[in-house]
Amino acid sequence: MEYRNLGTSGLKVPVLSFGAGTFGGQGPLFSAWGNTDASEARRLVDICLEAGVNLFDTADVYSNGASEEVLAEAIKGRRDQVIISTKTGLPMGEGPNEAGTSRPRLIKAVEDALRRLGTDYIDLLQLHAFDAGTPVEEVVSALDDLVRAGKIRYAGVSNFAGWELMKSLAAQDKHGYSRYVAHQVYYSLVGRDYEWELMPLGRDQGIGALVWSPLGWGRLTGKIRRGQPLPKQSRLHETAEFGPPVDEERLYDIVDVLDAVAEETGKTVPQIALNWLLRRPTVSSVIIGARNEEQLRQNLGAVGWSLTPEQVARLDAASEVTAPYPYFPYRRQAGFARLNPPVV
Repeated sequence: MEYRNLGTSGLKVPVLSFGAGTFGGQGPLFSAWGNTDASEARRLVDICLEAGVNLFDTADVYSNGASEEVLAEAIKGRRDQVIISTKTGLPMGEGPNEAGTSRPRLIKAVEDALRRLGTDYIDLLQLHAFDAGTPVEEVVSALDDLVRAGKIRYAGVSNFAGWELMKSLAAQDKHGYSRYVAHQVYYSLVGRDYEWELMPLGRDQGIGALVWSPLGWGRLTGKIRRGQPLPKQSRLHETAEFGPPVDEERLYDIVDVLDAVAEETGKTVPQIALNWLLRRPTVSSVIIGARNEEQLRQNLGAVGWSLTPEQVARLDAASEVTAPYPYFPYRRQAGFARLNPPVV
C-alpha cells in the first residue's frame, strides 16, 4: 500500500481508505447501501488492515450514528492501528440546534461521536457541508479549540464551494487557528467538476482530496452498459435520486473505454476507474466501499500497478467535458492557459 501526506499535514494516509457508509443500514438511503453488522464489519476491517488500509471514514448522519457504533465494535482493541475520519454538520434531528456547525453544535457533535466511536479522540473531523447561517470565524474558532483540547487532531471539510473553503482558510490564517488539511469531494471519471476550481485551490493551499463515490455512485462497476437494462440488484434503483446526475451517453462512452482497457490489462472496470483517480493531482486517498469481502478484495486490487500514459489519455478523452465559465478559456485558449495553466 502506498501512503501519502494528507495535504501538507504530517499525517500519512493510505491511497485507498474504507468508507463505512454500509455499516448499520438504517434509513432509506443507507439501508440500500448496505446493512453490515459488527461481525461482518470486523472481517472487513481485518482485510483492510492486512492490505495496509488503516483509514476508516464515517459520519454521524450515516444510519443516524449506527455506522460509527458498528465501526467502534469492528476496531475494538486496535484503536492505535487505525485512523478514524468522521463528519458532522448535516441534520441529526428536527431541533433548531441539531444541524449546522455552530460552536455548541460542533462541541456536542464531537462529544456524541467520541461516545459512539468508543474513543477519546478523532483523527480527522470534517464538516459535512458549509453552514451559511454560522459566521466562519465562529466555526474555525470552535474547531481550533477542539484541536487544542485534544478531541480532534485534524480538521477538514466536505462538499464546500471554492469561495467557502478559501474564506474559511483566510479566517484560520488571520487568527492563527489550526488549518483545514482535507477536502472530501466527489470525483470520478463521470464527475470531473472537482478539477475546475477545487483541485487548483487544493494544490495552491495544500489541501488533500479524500475522494467519495469514486465509482460514480455505482455506475462504474462494470454492470451498467449501453443497451442493457439496469441490473435488478443495482442499488441505483433506490439511491439514484440522492447521487450526482450523469449524462447517460457520456457514461456509456466512458464504459466502452473502460471495457477496452480492462481487456488490455486483465484488470476489472472498477479497478481501472480507481487507478485513474490515484494518478490525479491533489488526491491523498480514494474512499472505497464494500458490502462484502468479494467487493472489498476487488477494490483493493486497484493498487500496485499503473495505467499506461496512452490508456490514461483515452480515459481522459472519453470523460472530458467542457468546463463552464470562467474556467473554459483557460482550457481552450493558449493565451489564457499561458497565464493560468490547468492543474491536470
